[in-house]
Amino acid sequence: MSAAKLFLGHRLRRLRRDHDLSQTDMAASLGVSPSYLNHLERNQRPVTAALLLKLAERYDVDMRAFAAGGGQGVGADELAEIFSDSLLQDLGVPRYELAELANNAPSVADAIVRLYAALKEAGREGGVAAGGDARALVTPENWVRDYIQAHRNHYPRLEEAAETLGGALSDPLSMAEPMRRRLKDAWGVSARVVSQAELGNLSQLYDRERRLFLLSSQLRAENRTFGLAYQLALLEFAPLLERMVADAAPPDEGIAQLLHMHLANYAAGAIMMPYGRFLAACEDMRYSIDRLCGEFGANVEQVAHRFTTLGRPGQRGVPFFMLRVDPAGNVSKRYAGDQFPFSRFGGTCPRWNLHAAFQAAGQVVTQLIETPDGQRFFTVARTIERPIKTELGGGLLAVGLGCHIEHAHKLHCADGYDLERAPVTPVGPACAICPRLDCGYRATPPQGRMLAVDRTKKTISPYPFVAS
Repeated sequence: MSAAKLFLGHRLRRLRRDHDLSQTDMAASLGVSPSYLNHLERNQRPVTAALLLKLAERYDVDMRAFAAGGGQGVGADELAEIFSDSLLQDLGVPRYELAELANNAPSVADAIVRLYAALKEAGREGGVAAGGDARALVTPENWVRDYIQAHRNHYPRLEEAAETLGGALSDPLSMAEPMRRRLKDAWGVSARVVSQAELGNLSQLYDRERRLFLLSSQLRAENRTFGLAYQLALLEFAPLLERMVADAAPPDEGIAQLLHMHLANYAAGAIMMPYGRFLAACEDMRYSIDRLCGEFGANVEQVAHRFTTLGRPGQRGVPFFMLRVDPAGNVSKRYAGDQFPFSRFGGTCPRWNLHAAFQAAGQVVTQLIETPDGQRFFTVARTIERPIKTELGGGLLAVGLGCHIEHAHKLHCADGYDLERAPVTPVGPACAICPRLDCGYRATPPQGRMLAVDRTKKTISPYPFVAS
């Protein structure tokens, strides 16, 4: 650390913004003057080792990741994906400029991403009528996803409340019955399982007037339990959920409702799998999903999702990322717990065997992958069934989980792997921003690179290009 000066002004600004602190407040917490912090944020002073230690202590940051410039928020890869669009590609914006923008003006980078997402949605919806509100182009899904990522998919206040309630309701046989009794005794709500015909196209319904909570008979057992936890969270944590939604200041009522539902879903998982007990079980069972499903009466997706929320300061779990896709490649869940190069506006790299899970239904598919920057990740993919049974049958989805290779030794499913010598599959982000030269799976040429097509030759990659 003494050999190279660390100028991390952009990281300090983002950290301060994430904690909603003024320069004066952060300076006081670090024991430095506001003017010195201002110099640090403007890269006029290097960050010292002593200050890094204080940041780690006060804000629970990973010193190595912080010093390397990693972290949350919009990055150069995400901006590069946007600038690879045909609308902007002719500008030839170099990557170093995108990196400077992401690092030095993170709010502007966030705004560009939001505008581009709105533009893409406008194209799908046919645009906005003259005089319409452009905010309508910000889709609820994108807004809530950005909120989730900004909070690293971890909400301390919800965790504390859910851990207290979940601990009180824990039962070695099943949490469903204690939750049903809690609904009845504390809230006067009766929970019943009814035929799907009675619910129409709903899987669950809370009837306020009759104080009835109805669950479809076609829901799988674990999803009924989750439904009870969800309804309990809505009632038990109503003031907290309302405050959190109000603090988030969503742009319209539809987005507010979706965020409220997301937070209640999060709380439901935290009630079923209380933080301290779940983390202890994860470490004891070495993150064996099947064993954890049995221990907590949950299903594969619920446990996988819970993995991505284990970010409590001082009690962190393995930092997983997670995706959920359908057979057509549509991504319906995307949680980046580790620094994995997700494509925000596209699908996944075809060389990552997430989709191979559909050809091995019910089996665990593992793979070691390497991103273009040389980082290696251990990944697991498997199919799951949709929450509710239908007459159409099938309906499989695939869940992909992964973590940095440095954590892989903690995982049961990595036993038997020689993590140093096992074959590694090179993967990348979206093709338009992937720098890999010889990839036979490439679907589009990379942004900002000159093609190297020679009509007298045919290459493995359909779009050979000149390496920069």
